[in-house]
Amino acid sequence: MNTTPTVNQTASESHLREQVAACTLMLNELEILGYSGHVSARLQGDRILIQSFDQSRAALKPDMLLICDLDGRMLSGPDGQRPPAEVFLHTEILRVRPDVNSVAHFHHDRTTVFTLADGPRLVAIKNHAVRWASGIPVHADPSHVNTAARGRALAATLGEHHAALIRAHGQVVVAESIPALLIDCVHFVENAVAMYDAALLGRVLALSDDEIESFKRDLKRDKHISKLWTYYVGRARAQGLLPSDWSL
Repeated sequence: MNTTPTVNQTASESHLREQVAACTLMLNELEILGYSGHVSARLQGDRILIQSFDQSRAALKPDMLLICDLDGRMLSGPDGQRPPAEVFLHTEILRVRPDVNSVAHFHHDRTTVFTLADGPRLVAIKNHAVRWASGIPVHADPSHVNTAARGRALAATLGEHHAALIRAHGQVVVAESIPALLIDCVHFVENAVAMYDAALLGRVLALSDDEIESFKRDLKRDKHISKLWTYYVGRARAQGLLPSDWSL
């Protein structure tokens, strides 16, 4: 794996601020993020953009975002604001995963169910879930990831994978960009809901290795992300959720 961070090299800080705010608002509208959880983006110089502890996910604006270092310290942001308690979930993953430029943490109940029952583990059953064909590990500690040590432990559980479940707690999804993160979060939840529903009908039929490899060959990830990002941004603008002057 490349050991040099692939920082969002073509995106300015202002552009990333608008993307993080837009992604947060859209995930909230899609009922994936909810009242808790957060989206982060890597900046140059071992810094990240992330919302504060107190800001509403339903009303986030680009200038409300904080800049923190990889030790979780706030470097800049609105007066009186503080990093989210689980800032270390983001910083410790970004510290050890140079291929990752964005992280989402959320608490989707139907997806969390897969950590609560002595039943099947969450696996790829829908075509776009081949993103997680390498596996979806479960982090055994349900605690808030509110210390650097807990962040390191979660990052170790995630390993080289692109998503993880936190037992009785929530989810972590990582991606190469904010648009990719939004689409991956949507597909991750879609796959979990589909697997839950399929289990009500009978034995779940996960994608076979051959099916996974076939879809990987056909999938053009960049084009797929661009198509769906355009769709979700357009829908959000039509709803009045996103300002038309944000550069997305």
